[in-house]
Amino acid sequence: MIEILNPAELGRAKISGTLVGNILHTIKSRAVVGTNLLEIDRWAKEMIIEAGAESCYVDYAPSFGSGPFGHYICTAVNDAVLHALPRDYALADGDLLTLDLAVSKHGIAADSAISFIVGAARPAQSVAMIEATERALRAGIAAARPGARIGDIAHAVGTVLSGAGYSINTEFGGHGIGSTMHQDPHVPNTGRPGRGYTLRPGLLLAIEPWVMADTAVLVTDADGWTLRSETGCRTAHSEHTIAITADGAEILTLPTESAN
Repeated sequence: MIEILNPAELGRAKISGTLVGNILHTIKSRAVVGTNLLEIDRWAKEMIIEAGAESCYVDYAPSFGSGPFGHYICTAVNDAVLHALPRDYALADGDLLTLDLAVSKHGIAADSAISFIVGAARPAQSVAMIEATERALRAGIAAARPGARIGDIAHAVGTVLSGAGYSINTEFGGHGIGSTMHQDPHVPNTGRPGRGYTLRPGLLLAIEPWVMADTAVLVTDADGWTLRSETGCRTAHSEHTIAITADGAEILTLPTESAN
């Protein structure tokens, strides 16, 4: 299903997007050495409920997962990259943490992910990987405009990631979003320009470049959800929900100035 939102629905999407951006920003500011991943999940739950919103994750049970997700946020550490279940783990100095959050308010969902390093350590490879996904995300957003195609976004993202030396996994990527979290069209992280669905004003897309340092192969953790790099290498993931407008693309999942 591909949804085209009307102006009223786009207004509600902005509310959901800002909420997601603010929650991620707040959790990033609180996450320090010693913070437990289950504590992060509790923070997310509290902020979602306080905002009168709904988690897109708690009851989510797609074919690629093992039963309902059962938590409010994905917390991927180091070699984990996607769909990472919060667990009893205390963050260590230099850990690479990815937070991925999707929330629905007033019937419209928004989805975003950030990667950052916890503590004072700054491993060069991890910094470079995070920066590559952020550059790829900016490139994908810049390619998103009315009349462009999904392949244009995919090509822009893939050009940055491959240019930075990373292999690209195409099993999971970005997606349409609206009244539900995961919709068509699929937005792969590499592709050919001029191909695929034509972008129209009112379309919401979650664009999400992610990479693993030295492989493109994923393995599923024993929890049935968490996806890790096959080699145990570190990973990074950046994501925004955008709205296609008459003028280009509007990022919906930025935090408000008051949250900065």
